[in-house]
Amino acid sequence: MKNILKQIIIYVLTLEARLVLRKYKPKIIAVTGNIGKTSSKDVIYTVLSSSFFVRKSERSFNSEIGIPLTILGLPNAWSDVFSWSRNIISGLKIIILKNHYPKWLIIEIGADRPGDIESISEWLKPDVVVITHLPDVPVHVEFFSGVKEVVKEKSYLVKSLKDGGVFVVNGDDKRAFEMKTFAKDKKVFTYGFAEGSSIVASNESITYENNKPTGITFRVDHSGSSIPVELKGVVGKQHVYPVLSALAVGISQGLNIVTMKKALLEHKSALGRMRLIEGINNSTIIDDSYNASPTAVTEALNTLKNINTDGRPSYVKAPVGKKIAVLGDMMELGEHSFDEHIKIGKLVAQTADILITVGIRSKYIAQGANEEKMKKKDIFQFNDSTQAGDKLADIIAENDIVLVKGSQSIRTEKIVEKVIAQPERKYKLLVRQGEEWQRR
Repeated sequence: MKNILKQIIIYVLTLEARLVLRKYKPKIIAVTGNIGKTSSKDVIYTVLSSSFFVRKSERSFNSEIGIPLTILGLPNAWSDVFSWSRNIISGLKIIILKNHYPKWLIIEIGADRPGDIESISEWLKPDVVVITHLPDVPVHVEFFSGVKEVVKEKSYLVKSLKDGGVFVVNGDDKRAFEMKTFAKDKKVFTYGFAEGSSIVASNESITYENNKPTGITFRVDHSGSSIPVELKGVVGKQHVYPVLSALAVGISQGLNIVTMKKALLEHKSALGRMRLIEGINNSTIIDDSYNASPTAVTEALNTLKNINTDGRPSYVKAPVGKKIAVLGDMMELGEHSFDEHIKIGKLVAQTADILITVGIRSKYIAQGANEEKMKKKDIFQFNDSTQAGDKLADIIAENDIVLVKGSQSIRTEKIVEKVIAQPERKYKLLVRQGEEWQRR
């Protein structure tokens, strides 16, 4: 009965969303990929909202119900039937009455299972499609026959581009780049670190202040113009690519790159995505607790490896803190799960001084680290995030750099909560702090 009611709600909201699009005719930017969707969506919003009236998907509203809610500008009512009824009535009002509706919609689109994007593409016709990253082992691959089927699912969105539409794609990602064949006669803008892309990044480096990492800086080149970009409070290439995708979208719509750079000064990166947070005992936490996949964990560990734990050049001899990797299970990997957890463990051994794992699958991360000669005394294994957080709080010391990452269901934000210097600000600093999540 509950599932039938859910399907009725989705059907009604989708119908209302289609009628709203027909009435107001906003331009649509659809963002998909297996990594970086939300970050790209957020930076695109920052860049475009300085010049246009824009609405974006809230949080990760990227599903069959989240997309209509974004179009209608309505909240998720979770399990409250009466709130869903109010949403449906509000949707009718938007259709019937005159509203000040956005000129642009930035919609994040995910694919948990085959058919998700195909069904959406039958009625959602974007003006711009952005493809972020399609790794060898994608998120949710457990529900697909393999990576080729994942790519096929994403391709439906590119094929649905309107005439005169724009395809923006990560030029460093082979699978994503190859999808330009589906764009046919559409305009194509590429971005990445490789020469030949429409928008090229270079000279990425970590910034420091008072011996602590504070953010990243890099240069962006396009058609003879070169600008420096600095992002505060985050680290990792994971934040460079979304900026490049946003600049590509802006350029495709005639925005000036210098104007967009000024808009980026006001950008606030999404919570739980490689964000720097002050930790207890004068430590630094890299909070990447939103979700996890093999490629994303690999990038996060590479970032941890490149950080100086005292903020000084490597040739300066001085006491430094430890590098601690706190990693939870990577979910929905299917047959790839064992091998990918082992691989991550081997990388940890080359990156961190201490490993803390959370969950039954991550025991293979511990196994991989030990096989790569990481000492057992430096490896700690726990079943849940509360236990792992208690252990981390016991061992964390001055100048330590701690990376915390895991799939959503592992709830690694609970680990971060145990070691942040200002726990009273957790509602502003951490992911999954809403009432619905707190009840789980």
